[in-house]
Amino acid sequence: MHTGVIKFFNEDKGFGFITNEATKQDIFVHITGLKTKSINQGDRVSYTEEKGKKGIIAVDVEVIGN
Repeated sequence: MHTGVIKFFNEDKGFGFITNEATKQDIFVHITGLKTKSINQGDRVSYTEEKGKKGIIAVDVEVIGN
């Protein structure tokens, strides 16, 4: 399990990026990878990384306490 902060998320297009707290890498997140109904820029989240078609993606994304 990884933690990070939502850098950007476009609800209309259904995707965004999480900045990993440990590595500072930006990880792609698609709306289908969310365990919560919505996320906002600046939310702290936990997630799992999986290999996607174009690289690493975040799945099982949940908002966690600040």
